[in-house]
Amino acid sequence: MRAQQMILTLALSIGGLIVHDAAIAQDNRGTMEQQMACTPDVMRLCGAQIPDVDRIVACLRYNTPQLSEPCRAVFTSSDNAQAPAQPVHRGDRTARIAR
Repeated sequence: MRAQQMILTLALSIGGLIVHDAAIAQDNRGTMEQQMACTPDVMRLCGAQIPDVDRIVACLRYNTPQLSEPCRAVFTSSDNAQAPAQPVHRGDRTARIAR
């Protein structure tokens, strides 16, 4: 009963945060599927940071080696998506071979 009450409280807190802070920290929220993948890890590793989304994300990034596979995949995919592509310099003289 106590565990169910904690889960319900967490779900309502996360839902309230999403509605209340929709414009704040938009980049750190992720999709509902991503949030669900990381909720157990948040509770296990970063419970002290609830309800501050930015602190939760920082905590999860710090604890990446200890994350569950689904949550780690969220951070791996978001890190790859945020990595800037290397520009292609077609006329770059340093890329030419000197003869």
